[in-house]
Amino acid sequence: MAKEEVKIVAQNKKAWHDYFIEQTMEAGIELSGTEVKSIRLGKVNLKDSYADIRDGEVFVNGMHISPYEQGNIFNKDPLRVRKLLLHKKEINRLFGTIKQEGLTLVPLSMYFKGSNVKVQLGLCKGKKTHDKRDSIAVRDAQRTIDRALKERSKY
Repeated sequence: MAKEEVKIVAQNKKAWHDYFIEQTMEAGIELSGTEVKSIRLGKVNLKDSYADIRDGEVFVNGMHISPYEQGNIFNKDPLRVRKLLLHKKEINRLFGTIKQEGLTLVPLSMYFKGSNVKVQLGLCKGKKTHDKRDSIAVRDAQRTIDRALKERSKY
């Protein structure tokens, strides 16, 4: 059996900066035809998007998919609320986890898996300002160490 090709269309880099990602999962998304065409062109923004659970269904808010240029009357609102496709069991588990631990559902990336559009969701806990500073300090220290090792390997 051949592995399906995965083509990443958009990533939410801000989420990795603003949150601790506890767990990730894959979900399908309900789209119209012109939205899929626009996503194929890479015209999607996940920056300020989040997901919430209402009436036993998961919806993503704030995801911007630009209107398709040749779509005319078939184009939808770029910021409309879109339904995510998950199994009922997964939704119930997510709902319990979010209510108990105070976590947030954030779309981390959008990609094509075969011909289907998928969204990678992350169960996230918000970072405080000092946590962000710590992350930056660790990254800078690692960069300094890598530079020193690179310099040393020249000799």
